[in-house]
Amino acid sequence: MRHQKNTVKLGRSASHRDALLANQVCSLIEHTRITTTLAKAKAVRPLAEKLLTLAKKNTLHARRIALAYLHHNEDAVRKLFTEVAPRSAARNGGYTRIIKTGPRQSDATPMAFIEWVDQAAVETAQAAPAAEAKEAKA
Repeated sequence: MRHQKNTVKLGRSASHRDALLANQVCSLIEHTRITTTLAKAKAVRPLAEKLLTLAKKNTLHARRIALAYLHHNEDAVRKLFTEVAPRSAARNGGYTRIIKTGPRQSDATPMAFIEWVDQAAVETAQAAPAAEAKEAKA
C-alpha cells in the first residue's frame, strides 16, 4: 500500500526528478523568481525551504550538504548562504510563495511563479535609489 508516500513523481525517473528539482532550485536562487508549471513549483517548494533552513545555520557541514543537494553548483550555494539566507534570518519558515498565473497557451497546463518571500523588500530597496536618480536627472 502507498500510505503516506507523498513523493510527486512528475512523470520522471527518480534520478531525472532529482536533477530537475536541483536545477529548479538553482534557478530560483540565481533569479529569485522562476516561472514553471504548478506541479513543479509545488515539488520545488519543500526542497528550497529545506535548503534555506540549512543555509541559515551557516556551517561547513551545512554548506557541504547543500552542495550535495544542488549537484555541486558552487555559485548557487555561495549565493544561497551569503545573500538569500541573511534576508530570511528572522523568519521561521514559509520562505517561498507560489503565485498562479493561469494556463499555458499551448497545452493549458497550469503555470505559476515561485519566488522568495523576502525578495519584495530587496526589489523596493533597489527601486528607490533608481527613482531618485531619475528625478535628479530631470
